[in-house]
Amino acid sequence: MAATSNLTGIAAMSRASTSKNKQPAHGRSERPAAVGVIGLGIMGSAMSANLVKAGFEVFGFDPVAAARKRLRAAGGTPCASAAEVAERCGRIVLSLPSEKALDAVCEEVLSSGVRDRILAETSTLPETAKLRARDALAGGQLVLLDCPLSGTGAQAVNRDLAVYASGDAKDIAEFAPVFDGFARVRYDVGAFGNGIRMKLVANLLVAIHNLSTAEAILLGERSGLDAAQIVKVVADGAGGSRMFQVRGPMMVDRSWDQATMKVAIWQKDMRLIQEALQRTDTPAPLFSASLPIYNAAMALGHGEDDTAAVYSVLEHMIGGPKPKARRKG
Repeated sequence: MAATSNLTGIAAMSRASTSKNKQPAHGRSERPAAVGVIGLGIMGSAMSANLVKAGFEVFGFDPVAAARKRLRAAGGTPCASAAEVAERCGRIVLSLPSEKALDAVCEEVLSSGVRDRILAETSTLPETAKLRARDALAGGQLVLLDCPLSGTGAQAVNRDLAVYASGDAKDIAEFAPVFDGFARVRYDVGAFGNGIRMKLVANLLVAIHNLSTAEAILLGERSGLDAAQIVKVVADGAGGSRMFQVRGPMMVDRSWDQATMKVAIWQKDMRLIQEALQRTDTPAPLFSASLPIYNAAMALGHGEDDTAAVYSVLEHMIGGPKPKARRKG
């Protein structure tokens, strides 16, 4: 179909309470036998594998052949198109890289003629794009939920994700068993769109905490402390953060080439945060101060690396890594 080729081209180029209370990722609705996942990148592949482990029959599609092979290796069934996933599954997780990909998938699912499907959009995309997709799918009697995720790719592998679920409470409850298959916890944050708003709040903190982690470890290392011990000790105290725990070890090991959130993709998230700050006239001096460092990471060739590569940027600012002291004697 035309929509399938459109999605391929894009990829080639690059019921619980409606309160804001914490909800376990369990629901009261009947567990579906089959679950679909459209978009099998870092997050989608990890979610798919965990859904298989949770006992679901998982059908997935991604225009990248290697991603479909990973799904098969994990025990899932790769499909030839997004439409085939929709035909096989009543509950579908979307993990997509861009607005264009979301539009293409919605077009294809609509063209398949399926009805009575609930789709959970888990990506960090503009609220306007999600609203457009919701309205388009509603015209075909299909439901879209706005459910971005808090967590890195590494956390996704370990089923350590939080879901910020927004939309109709009844539909969220219907999807709850699926959330339980790949997430640690679910927060029901109210009306459609509140999910992505909450995610941008969280990502603002991630941007700052990631960079502050790099600053702190570099200070300790240049002061003569053991970097690995810094991570172990500080992470357990008042100065620790989730980003310190997750990205601190990557900075110490210099393993940012094993990306769980690529710098190039993070640039899109940073732009969305900037737009939200401007739209709401919110001052954000700390976030603003972090922007040049992430831009420098791109300029230094770290686009495909994990955002832990900001550590390398700080090192570059002082002329490179500090030479290790020679042992005496």
